[in-house]
Amino acid sequence: MDERGTIYFTGTAGAGKTSLVQAYREWLDQNGHPAATVNLDPGTESTTFDPDVDIRDWVRLSEVMQEHSLGPNGAQVAAADLIALKIFEVRQSLDGFRADYVLVDTPGQFELFAFREASKAIVDALSGDRSVLAFLFDPALARTPSGYVALQMLAATVEFRFRLPIVHVLSKADVLGPAQLQEILGWGDDPMHLESAVQQELPTPDVQLSTEMFRVLETMAPQSTLLPTSTVESTGLDALYEATERILGGGEAEESSEPGPDG
Repeated sequence: MDERGTIYFTGTAGAGKTSLVQAYREWLDQNGHPAATVNLDPGTESTTFDPDVDIRDWVRLSEVMQEHSLGPNGAQVAAADLIALKIFEVRQSLDGFRADYVLVDTPGQFELFAFREASKAIVDALSGDRSVLAFLFDPALARTPSGYVALQMLAATVEFRFRLPIVHVLSKADVLGPAQLQEILGWGDDPMHLESAVQQELPTPDVQLSTEMFRVLETMAPQSTLLPTSTVESTGLDALYEATERILGGGEAEESSEPGPDG
């Protein structure tokens, strides 16, 4: 592989980004694709995630709060800008790892990653020609038609902001019943079915607004297949590999050398 692939895992707070990064890294390693992980969240308190490159070695939220007398929200904004100043040191540290893939766990505060100009500078510094966004659809939101559309809008915004190809991932699919899971996946495959579901859910005065939102979505981002995954059941990771590799490799994904947890 000439150039490693970089995958940015993003989505709303609580969507399961860190867990998926860990599980996918294990899957890649088991299937002969060494991967390195990067934590870009200066405020994470996870005790189970041990990334190869950790932004907290340069910028730590608690220290920013203390040094600048800021509350948690203000410190997150300041930390995002400080990270941008340190990103080339992060890149240099990352270059010390021999890896086919780099998995980037973005901040839990979605808006900081999506809308701060510093985040675009960070992505530009870390990305090569083979980069992709993995946007996580949290089933707590995606289980309703309006919530699903709202997540589609957020995913389209991230894709527009960073100008990188994107895959849509339904995280924590194990919390959904079979019928509910199939309904959500059906929304991803059939935009007319989703539009009808939204119109049935919303009050009549909001139908016109929902229709206009669908027209915007059709313009900004074509309908994308939703990939169900579960870190609890170790499912969907092979499909995630195939989807990202089609983008990163510009064609069909290569076969895994060994069967992974998905079989």
